[in-house]
Amino acid sequence: MVVCPRCKSDLNDLRCFGCGLTFPRVGGIPVLINEENSIFRLSDFVEARDTTYRTDVPKWKRFIKKLIPSLTLNVKSQANFANLAAMIKDRGREQRVLIIGGAVEGEGMQLADLPEDLVLVETDVAFGDRTGIVCDAHDLPFRESSFDVVIAQAVLEHVVDPFRCVAEIHRVLKKDGLVYAESPFMAQVHLGRYDFFRFSHLAHRRLFREFAEIESGPTCGVGMALAWSYCYFLQSFFVREAWRQAAFGFGSLTGFWLKYFDYLLIDKPGTFDAALSYYFLGERSDLALSDQDLIACYRGSIR
Repeated sequence: MVVCPRCKSDLNDLRCFGCGLTFPRVGGIPVLINEENSIFRLSDFVEARDTTYRTDVPKWKRFIKKLIPSLTLNVKSQANFANLAAMIKDRGREQRVLIIGGAVEGEGMQLADLPEDLVLVETDVAFGDRTGIVCDAHDLPFRESSFDVVIAQAVLEHVVDPFRCVAEIHRVLKKDGLVYAESPFMAQVHLGRYDFFRFSHLAHRRLFREFAEIESGPTCGVGMALAWSYCYFLQSFFVREAWRQAAFGFGSLTGFWLKYFDYLLIDKPGTFDAALSYYFLGERSDLALSDQDLIACYRGSIR
């Protein structure tokens, strides 16, 4: 099911039969990037340049991070993923699942709960413990209708053309394929130069307009959004990295408790207007949601 990301022709030992391109392996991992349509180059991975985030964080930084309360509280992901896993099991056939941005296991994604007989393909534009293929979501190196499920958690804010990436998801999914995505709204820049988009609940729904909605809503709420805003507010007073880190640590110690309001507020109408992030679970469809019907999907509190 793996093909050339540029022309979608067959590969023979990572050489394309169509356009003749040859793709490298790095540490045994295929690097299938279409350089004509990506911010990355094959040499970025061959020469081990920093492409998104570092997984080799120094031990002292990991130790300090463990001492400081986390600002993160994803209220819905674990239940959402359990629901998705149940849907996969109920289909009663071998499933192919593609994870985009799967260098590390995502928040609430209990991969061990998935059926043992499924084919799990984990991709990213960074090397991590779980990266199986390096590829760019703008040009997924897979045949049409290759997968039963695609998961993209905290990915679409980091692509330069999210509509193209969702179109690629639609292309590689089977006719009744499922997509599960989480994307931020009221969140600050968190991957520096690799951070591009934010989505309201309706914007997220329009992004997946060629999918029939099964469920959608907030995952991380207004409390978490407030906690992160407070920490970024404190950081903004400083330029030196050491002081910025200290300010963020102080903000985490004094503001982490705000996230717990999300247990109370996550399903309130106001949260649909101001959540830190939203999720979408849908089924591939041949009919696109019209913008008139999109407006009727509004579930917030502003009338």
